[in-house]
Amino acid sequence: MKRPNERAAVEPLAVAAPLPGDGTLFFKLVRVVNETARPFTETLARRHRLTLNEWRAMVALASRPGMASHELATHIGLDKMSVSRAVAGLARQRRILKQPDPADARRTLLRLSRSGESLYRTIGEKGALRAEALFRHVGAREKAAMEATLDKLLQALAEEAQPGSTGNP
Repeated sequence: MKRPNERAAVEPLAVAAPLPGDGTLFFKLVRVVNETARPFTETLARRHRLTLNEWRAMVALASRPGMASHELATHIGLDKMSVSRAVAGLARQRRILKQPDPADARRTLLRLSRSGESLYRTIGEKGALRAEALFRHVGAREKAAMEATLDKLLQALAEEAQPGSTGNP
């Protein structure tokens, strides 16, 4: 018999697979991304009036100039609306150039402007030093294995994003 102040036992949720917790590999990966982005948002973003998504777009365009916005979204893993805002912000500050695609007038190709390239070099140097410090205790084999694993994860995500895929819950 239940006493007045006694609670009934609560059964744990029945799920097919364990739910993520803060000790999981996935959560740790998210945390690494958040922790590495924090110094950017606390210092460089304010100093240069640049959002994190604008910076991500600049990195991609420095590596692969001439992408259209939808290709940029796919490449950096952001939704089209976030990329659209980032591109608009970069264009407003004259950090990117937009050019019509000579092969398809409906497409606009993006690349960094001279001021965008200069800012990319300035911030990129700091980013390279941060990456070097972050990986100083990680050996070459571990880095290579991590890179191979991340490539597999990115490939799996790309396959999930294909039309008709049943990979997303």
